[in-house]
Amino acid sequence: QVQLVESGGGLVQAGGSLRLSCAASGSIFRIDLMAWYRQAPGKEREMVARSTSGDNTNYADSVKGRFTISRDNAKNTVYLQMNSLKPEDTATYYCNMNVIRRTYDRMDYWGKGILVTVSS
Repeated sequence: QVQLVESGGGLVQAGGSLRLSCAASGSIFRIDLMAWYRQAPGKEREMVARSTSGDNTNYADSVKGRFTISRDNAKNTVYLQMNSLKPEDTATYYCNMNVIRRTYDRMDYWGKGILVTVSS
């Protein structure tokens, strides 16, 4: 089994910054895709940022230039640096990883989510 644990959320004023972390542990051979999603109340879950094993990154248009995704493959950890936060960034943020397990099968895993609240 593989577990993802997120940290770093909380309450911040508009214009402020937060850094989210998500660490994976368990039966891991390699992690290809690491991503962050978010879901605001009453809205569908949306992709925020994603990072492939080839160091390609993609961002939602709404966060380009403000958020940066990075990864530490040795630690099986992905980060999301969020700057210039806006009230509309308020959501529960979820970590997602596509993991190749030590049994060489591929599985998709999600964290439990972490709340980010941006006050105006």
